[in-house]
Amino acid sequence: MQEINLEQIQKVHFIGIGGIGVSAIARYMLREGREVSGSDASDSELIHALIDEGADISIGHKEEHIEDDVDLVVYTIALQHDNPELAAAREREIPTVSYPEMLGIISEEKYTIAISGTHGKTTTTAMLAKILLDAGQHPTVVVGSLLDPSITEGPQGGRTNFIHGESNLFVVEACEYRRSFLNISPDILVITNIDLDHVDYYDDIEDVQSAFRELAENVPSDGYVICDTDDPRVIPILKNITAQIIDYDDIKDSISLPIPGEHNVWNARAAVSAAQLLEINRAKAIESLEDFRGTWRRAEKICSRNGYTVFDDYAHHPTEIQTSLRGFREMYPDTYICVVFQPHLYSRTKEFLDDFAVSFEDVDEVVILPIYAAREMEDPSISSQDLKEMIAHKGGAVQYIEHFDEVVSYIEEHLPDDSLVITMGAGDVYKIGHELC
Repeated sequence: MQEINLEQIQKVHFIGIGGIGVSAIARYMLREGREVSGSDASDSELIHALIDEGADISIGHKEEHIEDDVDLVVYTIALQHDNPELAAAREREIPTVSYPEMLGIISEEKYTIAISGTHGKTTTTAMLAKILLDAGQHPTVVVGSLLDPSITEGPQGGRTNFIHGESNLFVVEACEYRRSFLNISPDILVITNIDLDHVDYYDDIEDVQSAFRELAENVPSDGYVICDTDDPRVIPILKNITAQIIDYDDIKDSISLPIPGEHNVWNARAAVSAAQLLEINRAKAIESLEDFRGTWRRAEKICSRNGYTVFDDYAHHPTEIQTSLRGFREMYPDTYICVVFQPHLYSRTKEFLDDFAVSFEDVDEVVILPIYAAREMEDPSISSQDLKEMIAHKGGAVQYIEHFDEVVSYIEEHLPDDSLVITMGAGDVYKIGHELC
């Protein structure tokens, strides 16, 4: 990677600026006083927010978007290799870095707390951000979702994926996809858990573990690795690492959260463990989480009206789905629950088809949407119809509905009164919830 001196950068162009990660770095640059331009394939609410904050954004990717005064180009790793803007920047020898590389550059300059894990890292990052803000620690935060406004009250306000802090603390969500998190230099590393995912990149669970192992080895000897030391998938990561190991299961205090699920209590323990290393009183940290309201698309309540309550949840892996729905069932033990699920990626649906089929056992009905392809080309060997048939074979009440408007009509016309509707998946299924409300 090229050497980048941020102090010499005046104008930054972002390719894929509407992404949840790239947009956070765009906000960082705006708050640092840099001029920001960017482009994305499609418009969004997040792009409009960035424009309001001072960014110059174009829809569509064109060579002419790379203007003569651009000092640095930051791009999403989901970008096609033949992107005209990236090609133009490289041809003109403008420095280019990926979003993960940019996180690494910021990390080198700060005391970094990296929150990693296959599941729960977004919520844990947000929890630690709230604890630190409530304690007056003024961290810089990058999270892969939008924080609830209650966390970011003050000059920045509103829902945001970025907090510009005055201290040297950097709290960052560290994603394992394509080993992206290896760009980060953690002083404190949190590992919530390890599971097989991103099967379009990783070969097997051992391959995933090798990435986490390399990340743990990057923590210096005077740093810390926070994890569940009894987790059989985490144990191999810890052998012979030089950093001090902290077991977040040592937090035995009762933690009361307003969001559903025992898994979120485990996330809270990890966040409190990190806070203690930053010299925050444990009781104060736990108290801070008593009114933690979660983040965008993580067990997010959308509305209660028209005879039903609507939640939206980002769960897209069988383990996440099962864990999240168990939490909803605990919160609504006697309520009729309908999940509208949008599978994310052909590769993930194909690899975990049997696991997906038994992930919905805690709900009364499942509506399956077409697979959200995201970064993948269509794979005719797998479809949502296959998932529907597998769920039905396992005894679940399920149907396939192709279009969002048809799902809205079905819910409005057929669900029992006082039902709970959960839109679920990593694509754009959340739009159905907003239509219902």
